[in-house]
Amino acid sequence: MKRTTQIWAAPLLASLLLLGGCGLFGRDEAVKEIDPPQETSYVKDGQALQEATESQKEEKEKAKATETVKRELYLIDKNGFVVPQTVELPKTQAVAKQVLEYLVEDGPVSEMLPNGFRAVIPAGTTVLGTKLEKDGTLIADFSPEFKNYKPEDEKRILQSITWTLTQFDNIKRVKIRINGYDQNVMPVNKTPIQDGVSRADGINMEANGVPDITNTHPVTVYFVAQQGNSTYYVPVTRRVSNKEKDDIAAAVNELIQGPEQGSGLVGVFQPDAKLVDAPKYEDGKVTLNFNEGIYGSNKKNVISDVVLNSLVLSLTEQKGVESVAITVNGKANLVTEDGKPLTKPVARPQNVNTGTF
Repeated sequence: MKRTTQIWAAPLLASLLLLGGCGLFGRDEAVKEIDPPQETSYVKDGQALQEATESQKEEKEKAKATETVKRELYLIDKNGFVVPQTVELPKTQAVAKQVLEYLVEDGPVSEMLPNGFRAVIPAGTTVLGTKLEKDGTLIADFSPEFKNYKPEDEKRILQSITWTLTQFDNIKRVKIRINGYDQNVMPVNKTPIQDGVSRADGINMEANGVPDITNTHPVTVYFVAQQGNSTYYVPVTRRVSNKEKDDIAAAVNELIQGPEQGSGLVGVFQPDAKLVDAPKYEDGKVTLNFNEGIYGSNKKNVISDVVLNSLVLSLTEQKGVESVAITVNGKANLVTEDGKPLTKPVARPQNVNTGTF
């Protein structure tokens, strides 16, 4: 009998160690476990432990697979503008390829398109691959179906691809390939691509009223549009005279001037709003000193959310600008619509048009 007990005890002790040492520190519990019921199968117990471990791994893998991250997709709205919309996409290492796939009509973006919006890349297009060069140029390679778009959509497609990809800090400009071949121009209307397109080339370009475009340079500002009860922000690039040396002041003046009539965009600034002093820039912060025309309501000291957001988005689009501070006649006593004092500079949000700015 003594020899039999030893045979049972050895595998049992190993099993107990695997199970975390239960009963190893109490003599009574140890004795009880050494004499298990006859029907107990240690092989089955080992299998159950292995199955439980595998099940935990599967759960972790499933959880990892369902992890999402916010990305900006530049889609076309009902007015024909290319507009950023923030959506939740599955987490992946191939982020550039993924966002391009979500720009394809009838692709995975279909189930998450906001009302009034559509994707931009022709249906059936396959993203064959992406390649990031050392200088920050991202080469996007598409299947031949990429050519199947309407001529009027050509610039929108190029702008959408460029601005969607350049949301990532390491991507500075974009080049296009079709079936492995570099494209110096877009395939339908021959819009130039050359060495790559960047945000500096603009978006939703306006050139109306500019007699000599060669003596101008682009400035991008954010106007407001509405879809039902929702408000969203639309980037528009305008040409301003090269005589204008302060692009920050130029952007503010364009915002006050408002969008073009009939564009579908909404003006949110009071027509008598103006800067009292030249904008001040220091260490990434811009300080704007307005007259009382900046107030968005009859309530004194209140600045409307849409005015504040348009200013922040527009100015942080410019190189080196990270935040915006606002004063009125030199005093920093503004409050937001919900009554919070505007005591600190406002930084650009990580994502645009999320539904909650």
